[in-house]
Amino acid sequence: MHWTVIIPLIVFVIIIFGIGFWSNKFVRSSDSFLSEYFLGGREMGGFLLAMTMMATYGSASSFISGPGVAYNTGLGWVLLALAQLPAGYFVLMILGKKFAIVTRKLKSITLIDFLRSRYDSNSVVIISAVSIIIFLFASMVAQWVGGARLIESLTGMSYTTALFIFAAVVLIYVIIGGFRAVALTDALQGSIMVIGTIILLVGVVIAGGGIDAIMGKLVTENAELVSPFGVGHVYSPAYVSSFWILVGVGVIGLPQIAVRAMSYKNAKGMHSAILIGTIGIATIMFGMHLVGIFGRAVIPGIALGDKVMPTLTMGVLPPVLAGIVLAAPMAAIMSTVNALLMMVSSTIVKDVYLHYIKPNATENHIKKTSFLSTAVVGILVVFMSFNPPEVIVWLNLFAFGGLEAVFVWPIVLGLYWRKANKYGALAAMLIGLAMYIAITQFAPNIYGVHSVTFPVLTSFIAFVIVSLVTHKKVKAAPDYI
Repeated sequence: MHWTVIIPLIVFVIIIFGIGFWSNKFVRSSDSFLSEYFLGGREMGGFLLAMTMMATYGSASSFISGPGVAYNTGLGWVLLALAQLPAGYFVLMILGKKFAIVTRKLKSITLIDFLRSRYDSNSVVIISAVSIIIFLFASMVAQWVGGARLIESLTGMSYTTALFIFAAVVLIYVIIGGFRAVALTDALQGSIMVIGTIILLVGVVIAGGGIDAIMGKLVTENAELVSPFGVGHVYSPAYVSSFWILVGVGVIGLPQIAVRAMSYKNAKGMHSAILIGTIGIATIMFGMHLVGIFGRAVIPGIALGDKVMPTLTMGVLPPVLAGIVLAAPMAAIMSTVNALLMMVSSTIVKDVYLHYIKPNATENHIKKTSFLSTAVVGILVVFMSFNPPEVIVWLNLFAFGGLEAVFVWPIVLGLYWRKANKYGALAAMLIGLAMYIAITQFAPNIYGVHSVTFPVLTSFIAFVIVSLVTHKKVKAAPDYI
């Protein structure tokens, strides 16, 4: 075990536990358990909102798997990763004030609360709940695997042992602290992610003898490593362009990100979050993926992509500094896992259990059910993580695409278009979901574009046509739409 590296990580985990236990007093004393546990009382300011969005979005893919893909395919993947730069901007500018105002009027605590009130359809609710549970389970598996591989690299433990340790740490502080613990730890974790990215990028550049020397080595090895199209021309212009839908504009359709736009305190906080979040995401996405390709010139021959970042950190930085830097991917993974856990748990408890199974549950019963639901979901994800894929970024991106194909138009058009109705929403969700699964399974590279492209475009067309045909059959949208 690399104890000099591990000790800073242990200190980091202790602080996280402290925040979780401190947040628990708000959970216990709140007059509205559901609002506090799943939205933190809607009290986030600008910095906290920016950090929780950035920490939720920056995950194992960004810090573990993404640099590994860049290591193998070159600067083309760095270009693709930069499509994520305006993600927070898109979410807060497009959803922004209106989403916060509307969800407050509707007293919505979850995204499905908003969809239920807007479309007045049990079918929309059920499809939404099933989609969230299925795709976020896939995304959580990617995070669990990333955390376990990081601990495995540092300690020499078996993958299974590392998996159980990581799961125990995350579950304890999320279960006891709820959304407030998640948001506060995200502020710490987001800061660590930015600082760790900068330190590691500087360390890799110094170890490689400077940017000129690194680029020279890459060109000598294979000129395609510095091409925007990647090794083997794997990133065509069509694919690069369509990737912006998946990790740029389409992020609006990710429930775990959209719900952040419901939880801030005021407009000033939102405006600050747009600026801070964009700078933070740009730093992380550009820095970490650049580390991956630069690292190929520093430590060549790393076989497993998901071990590129830990190997580089241990190889180019002093032990204590390496421990601080490795807290960044741990923070990214933990922050994403806790957000996904809260999303799935709120879907199960608030959107399914309290509406269809036990609508008259007492406050105490709701608390126990919420804690139990979060724990059970976490344990199920652990068991699903026993046989991990070689590169977890693809599992994460699969989940992103599925959620976007289902949710992006019901959210955006439901918020801004008065003629949007339940029939249009159902058509868009069903067609988007069915087409996405069919394309990813049977024809993932139609016309060279990413598999999310046609489902998102087709679901939009279906939504508009069906809504126009049926809008006279449903009651008019509320005045605030």
